Amino acid sequence: MLNVQIDEIEFKKVYLDKIQEKMKEIDAELVFWDSRELERRTCMSWNTIQKEFFFDPYFPKRKVGGKWYFPASKTKEFLLDWIERRSS
Repeated sequence: MLNVQIDEIEFKKVYLDKIQEKMKEIDAELVFWDSRELERRTCMSWNTIQKEFFFDPYFPKRKVGGKWYFPASKTKEFLLDWIERRSS
């Protein structure tokens, strides 16, 4: 008979670390967000995005053809700063 004991606290830590690592990989895969991804990431409608920060001169955006693209890392940085300023 084989008896296996697992340290639940250590197991949970390793599990959560692996989930965090995978989430970082997923974030790293996207270089640009489109408007749908921006809506998804901010949990805001397109109208709210336009009202709140789209026209901010520091908001990173580029129009290619008829479609808007947002550099993922710069946009994320902007949004974190933006929400911080809004809550002050």
